[in-house]
Amino acid sequence: MTNIEQIEGLLFVAGDEGVTVAEIEHATGFAKPAINTMLTTLAAHYADDPDCALVILSTANTFRLATKAALAPVLKRYFEAPLSTSLSQASLEVLAIIAYRQPLTRIEIDEIRGVQSGSTIQKLVLRQLVTETGRLSEPGRPILYGTTELFLDYFGLKSLDELPAIDLEALTDSEHPAPETDLFLTAFQAKLNGEHPDSEEN
Repeated sequence: MTNIEQIEGLLFVAGDEGVTVAEIEHATGFAKPAINTMLTTLAAHYADDPDCALVILSTANTFRLATKAALAPVLKRYFEAPLSTSLSQASLEVLAIIAYRQPLTRIEIDEIRGVQSGSTIQKLVLRQLVTETGRLSEPGRPILYGTTELFLDYFGLKSLDELPAIDLEALTDSEHPAPETDLFLTAFQAKLNGEHPDSEEN
């Protein structure tokens, strides 16, 4: 594993909230001048490779990965898939997590799912099922996400009070992410099928 690989990996997992030089320094132990040099090298590599879709953006000493502007048309078509299209399992997981735990940040969603969720959240925002509800008052001011009125309509709910009952204590057990997501999915699938979440146990 090279030094630049480590920085590229941190940029990837940081997602749309980005990562600062200080955070890279803390995670890797590299000196700040070396980090800046490697970020410049990586950015040049992306820019010089015509087959690479990525660029590095920097704002207020925060660096993030993004896609090149030329890809905007194809990405727009991907993210604006019609609502009649069935939701993927990943989308359903993220929606359920946001619905029960809102407002929360992408990092919190990632921690519950155990995988990076940035692209799934972005697609749900563009489909108007999820929206930004504010920002946390902490370094980086991460975005908080919540569900929308369209989310309620999509699942046939009048309010969030009609969400299927689940064990919220289980949702905070970060050592067992898979059962948590299964619990989310089971509750939502039961709601969509007009069943009680516990019907199999009765």
